[in-house]
Amino acid sequence: MPEISVRELFEEQKGPLKLEWVAGASGADNRIAHSRLQKYSLAFAGYYEFFHPERVQIVGETEISYLATLSDEGAREVIATFCSHPICCIVVTKGLEVPPDFLAAVERSGIPMLRSGCQSSHVISHLSEYLETRLAHSTTAHGVLIDVDGVGVLILGKSGIGKSESALHLIQRGHRLVADDVVDIQRTGEKLVGRSVKLARHHMEIRGLGILNIRDLFGVVSIRDEKWIELVIQLEEWEPGQVYDRLGLDELHHEILGISLPLVRIPVKPGRNIPTLVEVAARNQLLKTRGYRSAEAFQEEMLKHLVEPTGRPAIPAGRSEE
Repeated sequence: MPEISVRELFEEQKGPLKLEWVAGASGADNRIAHSRLQKYSLAFAGYYEFFHPERVQIVGETEISYLATLSDEGAREVIATFCSHPICCIVVTKGLEVPPDFLAAVERSGIPMLRSGCQSSHVISHLSEYLETRLAHSTTAHGVLIDVDGVGVLILGKSGIGKSESALHLIQRGHRLVADDVVDIQRTGEKLVGRSVKLARHHMEIRGLGILNIRDLFGVVSIRDEKWIELVIQLEEWEPGQVYDRLGLDELHHEILGISLPLVRIPVKPGRNIPTLVEVAARNQLLKTRGYRSAEAFQEEMLKHLVEPTGRPAIPAGRSEE
């Protein structure tokens, strides 16, 4: 499972969240493995039924104000109980002053305590988004990712089959390149987002031409930095005798990081216009997401013509009923 240290979180977010490290430096290498945060005021009231110490704990004005209403002995008891749990990290919001007893307790327990100058709501939304991205499961794919009419199309196939050349044709038609050769894929919730590796961003390799900068050649409208992946197209060499789907009724799928994506297999041979087929496949997928499936509609229409109004099968012309 992906995870990061509290030290990494602090270094990467100290600017955006105005963070400062106030106590518990010995826990800098504590690991964060959950993107969800917790602001659990009930813990200060002694209720720990749904307390999750493995999550980053947000302490705001409500919690600090509650401690101020308690006697010194009562506050120390609440703080001691809270810090007795294996908390990975605490973030205090709004630049609030932390009671000395609280600072001493986290120091003894080795719990990192950071303080943000931002409101709790902003810290929670920003940090949740950051951790979700940072802790997302990821992989790479050898292929091309292109935005075709708003559909993220991942083109796969063995080396030299024409993935990049097909993508170049699509770019000339006004579609947008996301990544060529190596596609970095991350799972975010129940979706997959694809990006280019940093070094190769906005570039393509075309045999005979070399490395091309697509942004410089076609302008910024021809590129984008990332895109949700919604369709996988597998380019395959045409094999005589191989049975290929001719009606479009077969539902194929390709799984990446536990998410199943619709798959279209396109056989490649001289005379086939692969870029056009990819473009049409993307548009057809767009229709499917809107609830219209042309192959099924065609099948239903054919069945209507094969049955007489009486409900009996139609008799071909030139033949009589037995």
